[in-house]
Amino acid sequence: MDLATVQSLLTIGETAAVEFKRCGNGIESDTYETVCSFLNRFGGDIFLGVLDDGSVSGVPIKAVPNMVRNFIKVVSNPRLFSPTVYLVPEIIEYGEKNTIIHVHVPPSAEVHSYKKIIYDRVDDADVQVTATGAIAQMYIRKQNIFTEKKIYPYAKQDDLRLDLLPKVRIMAQNHAGGVHPWTTMDDKELLKSAGLYGRDIATGEEGYNLAAIMLLGKDDVIFNVAPAYVTDALVRKVNVDRYDDRELVKTNLIESYDRLMEFGKKHLPDKFFLEDTVNKSLRNTILREMVSNVLMHREFTNSYTAKFVIENERMYVENANRAASEGYITVDNLEPNPKNPTIASFFRNIGYADQLGSGVRNLFKYSQYYSGQEPKFVESDVFRIIVPLNETFSFDFGQNGQTNQSDQSDQSDQLDQMKLSDDEIALLELIKEHPDMTNPCLAETLGWSVSRVKYYIQKFKQYEIIRRKGTSRKGRWEVL
Repeated sequence: MDLATVQSLLTIGETAAVEFKRCGNGIESDTYETVCSFLNRFGGDIFLGVLDDGSVSGVPIKAVPNMVRNFIKVVSNPRLFSPTVYLVPEIIEYGEKNTIIHVHVPPSAEVHSYKKIIYDRVDDADVQVTATGAIAQMYIRKQNIFTEKKIYPYAKQDDLRLDLLPKVRIMAQNHAGGVHPWTTMDDKELLKSAGLYGRDIATGEEGYNLAAIMLLGKDDVIFNVAPAYVTDALVRKVNVDRYDDRELVKTNLIESYDRLMEFGKKHLPDKFFLEDTVNKSLRNTILREMVSNVLMHREFTNSYTAKFVIENERMYVENANRAASEGYITVDNLEPNPKNPTIASFFRNIGYADQLGSGVRNLFKYSQYYSGQEPKFVESDVFRIIVPLNETFSFDFGQNGQTNQSDQSDQSDQLDQMKLSDDEIALLELIKEHPDMTNPCLAETLGWSVSRVKYYIQKFKQYEIIRRKGTSRKGRWEVL
């Protein structure tokens, strides 16, 4: 790791993927607990010889060889680590007098324990995992299989809502522009074509899978295989401690989608918006992305209750998730990762969802038009989409009925329309103070990733708030 990257991480401080250890008298047990938690989560970097506040104290230079040797012995000792792991510490000269040891821990496909205790990484802490359910979810997250593919060999057609298939055929036909192969198939052929009936090559079991039951199962069958499955829809505008309206949705995913969409339409305004010359429902577009996401990308084996909540200044959905990373998702760092590809494909065929990843882009685009602010996507064990709400905002007519279209060139109106976040304001102020800063320098100063800076810079350019004079290295920013 180069020195500039080290300095950047020390400035940001401890996170879910960065840990500092003083190690003045050698490597202590809590260092290995962090190794274990990083292996079990998404990996991370450990810096030995650094205090909790990020200041460098260094490790004794004469003790470094023994510390490295002992570290390798411990992580490769099966009596301490199970399974063992091979890691190579890196010695870094920091400044003229200090030496630190860097250990990069990659995420592992196994569940590891240290001294027979399993640790997980939660924010910047190493947490012992003792609950059977939590350990089971950790194994599920590590598996290279999708739980939606689990076969139920004794499930029969009578356990499914076959009366929904005529509707499914019509929806698929309409979404495909008039021609779809499902329209000419019988029920069994359709279910096989959709991946809802098949054979597990590993076990030899054949039958309907979890995806089939969640999409089309009768309510009692769904309760049998996923007793904790429910989506709790709430409105909290007046009675914020409890709720103004509530609907518990426990039925199949096809009808759950319809019920959640109607719930949202009942409690959200449908603002006038023209896209080119076509009147487009921003409310329905945003609801579609949020509702389809909370239904098709959740981990159905988890007992966490999925939620759809509408408040005065925001609405959000959250659901149990088989996380592949942790943190905020933006358009720039988006890496589509299907949690339930069979269910997602079924939703795309009937028009409930679009191509994987397009939902994130749509929400970033249309949330700006609906409320003047960007949504937030939070990837963790519980996945969240948060969309700001502002009933007084209108993209076409500004705040309180004042038109934006007659004075698009006025920067103050543009900034009001954008409703800049605190992060965006901080970046813009930094550019004003230091217009010669490059993107990496801006990122380092703010403690952000370079991709995050580039995302906001592109947004500023789009709204003609800033422009670049000269090259990317030797030029400077000009705030308009």
